[in-house]
Amino acid sequence: MAFTRATGKHRRPSGVHRTTARAAGVAALATTGVVGTLAAPALAAEPEVEQSGLTPVVTIGDSIADEIDAQALAQKQAAADAAAREAAREAARERAAEAAKEAREAKERAAREAERKRLNTFVAPITASYVSTAYQAGSSLWSSGSHTGIDFHASSGTAVHAMGVGTVVETGWGGAYGNQVVIKMHDGTYTQYGHLSSIGVSVGQSVEPGQQIGLSGATGNVTGPHLHFEARTSPEYGSDMDPVAYLRSHGVNV
Repeated sequence: MAFTRATGKHRRPSGVHRTTARAAGVAALATTGVVGTLAAPALAAEPEVEQSGLTPVVTIGDSIADEIDAQALAQKQAAADAAAREAAREAARERAAEAAKEAREAKERAAREAERKRLNTFVAPITASYVSTAYQAGSSLWSSGSHTGIDFHASSGTAVHAMGVGTVVETGWGGAYGNQVVIKMHDGTYTQYGHLSSIGVSVGQSVEPGQQIGLSGATGNVTGPHLHFEARTSPEYGSDMDPVAYLRSHGVNV
């Protein structure tokens, strides 16, 4: 007896798997690169999805999902570490800038202090000497009838010093004063050094406290070698003031 084989278009239902809730985001993670390095080998072991005409859903195991989570956590930690390193670098830059500012300010303070000290340093015109003729002493030796300065005892050739910071405004022959140097001091007053045997500075030159400006001598109207010193309110004769008081007001005891 012949049997007739059943015919028809009935097919066995497709074996497409459903993914777990955790695996549902795999496609999204793949687009960010999180599963870039393990997607190919990890999913290769999974069974192929049957071509059913339906949209396939990839099923992954817990171990792969854990690896994805670990990679995401590692990327998050790497970003946090990079941010921390940048913050540390910025803090270091700020500390360096602050240290540079403090160093600059300290240098400026030191420079101001050094300048203040320089401007307030004064010395006697002749070292280890004494006043041999007082201010306004009377005598026929002087055309005005009185001494317009003070004389410091000094043998010819003794070093004569600028008493403070200033600028030379006059040098050369000064009549009765012989060879002279006149200096405008930084405070606007003037000092004069007369009867010099030689002059060591020139007009316009800046001088420092204690700088040698010439040598004592006996040029001009004198009876012997010495240094004639005057303090003045202007560079001109007749503007003299008490040189002893002037020197003492600047800390120089004579």
